[in-house]
Amino acid sequence: MKLNPNAPLPLYHQLADILLRRIRTGKYKSGEKISSENQLAVEFGIGRPTVRQAIDLLVRRRYLTRRRGSGTYVCEPTEDVGLFSLDGTSASFRKQGLSTDSSIIAPPKLIQVDHQQANPFSGQKAYFFARLTVVDRRPTLIEDIFLHPELFVDLDSLNLANQSLSEIAEERYYLKPFAGKQSFRVGYLEPGRAQLLKITPSTPILEVHRYLHFSQAQNGVYSILYCLTEKYAFSQLIGASPDGK
Repeated sequence: MKLNPNAPLPLYHQLADILLRRIRTGKYKSGEKISSENQLAVEFGIGRPTVRQAIDLLVRRRYLTRRRGSGTYVCEPTEDVGLFSLDGTSASFRKQGLSTDSSIIAPPKLIQVDHQQANPFSGQKAYFFARLTVVDRRPTLIEDIFLHPELFVDLDSLNLANQSLSEIAEERYYLKPFAGKQSFRVGYLEPGRAQLLKITPSTPILEVHRYLHFSQAQNGVYSILYCLTEKYAFSQLIGASPDGK
């Protein structure tokens, strides 16, 4: 794969994308030393400062680590927090062999958030969208998702239907949450949304409020999940690694 000097994406960012792809595909394995800055500069026909910028970016995102006098290595895998991973949502359902379909019911848009007591973006701007997840043809989950406008710039230009938001966050924005918190309560849906889940407005559902923290910003993502639990059990583990990274 070659770099494109005429592309709007800077060369160092293009190179970082290529290196990340090599990590994800196993060409650079966990704990393995990657090509040196000189080797990468020759391979891609660019200067070492550009290579260094790309590596710096991946080091900050904890995909790579530098060892003084030795080189740059792929970080050992850690227990990451899945950006939008509530056990029972798309990824977890698929692991159980269940088919899922996520559709957008409110397209991503930069909005001024009204006063909402629990919402960290209350009175501020945030990207917002909502989606419905159907599991084995049964509507199961509605999510209202608010995202930090600077961390997720231009989110409204993306097609998010049936897309992995965790992959978009990592591959497009180089973001990984390091910790989060959530609260649970019994909730009820207004008639239009209740109809989406094929329930009545008087049917109690599980309402989950989730906050995800990034090194760049606390509460970078806030979401409200309305979960129909009559068939599936929902649970989630959110936490930081022992060293806080």
